[in-house]
Amino acid sequence: MADSLEITTLVVAALRRSGVPHVMVGSFARNFHAFPRSTKDADIVLAVDPAGLNRFEAELGSEFSLDLQTTFETNTGTFRHVLIHKDTEFKTELFLLSRDAFDLERFQRRQVIQFNGQETCVLTAEDVVVTKLRWLRPKDVQDIHDVIAVKRATLDWNYIHHWTAIHGTRAKLDEILAKVPNID
Repeated sequence: MADSLEITTLVVAALRRSGVPHVMVGSFARNFHAFPRSTKDADIVLAVDPAGLNRFEAELGSEFSLDLQTTFETNTGTFRHVLIHKDTEFKTELFLLSRDAFDLERFQRRQVIQFNGQETCVLTAEDVVVTKLRWLRPKDVQDIHDVIAVKRATLDWNYIHHWTAIHGTRAKLDEILAKVPNID
């Protein structure tokens, strides 16, 4: 039975074959910048039109079920589709790139990486921190802590402070930052 890494690799491969620009967000992006943790789903932002979504769906094959009914994600104001691997029920949430200034900037800043033997894109460490501050669930607080613990010395703090001021999350960042040991 396929695991989350194998399933996400299949999704990324289908995105690449269909020519859909994308960026991995959520726990897969977090895991690239900090020590790995398990996840129950994958989150990917797509810059796609209906024709591109159709090409992507065709590339997926019969192992997947794509719910083409768009749902609105209230926390970030974006739309999403849910992709399910039929054998395992592993979900991939496909968020559509919005016109939100931060969403657009983090998409432009995405890093090209090697992911399980293939090229894909992932959020920068700074954008993982800012994104997770917007969600701020208990696991997001831990993820922010972990990314800062690993990347503190190399993070672009001016960039992070700029967006946390706009989003009103600077106080929460400072609270989390105070709990991260400074090992510089």
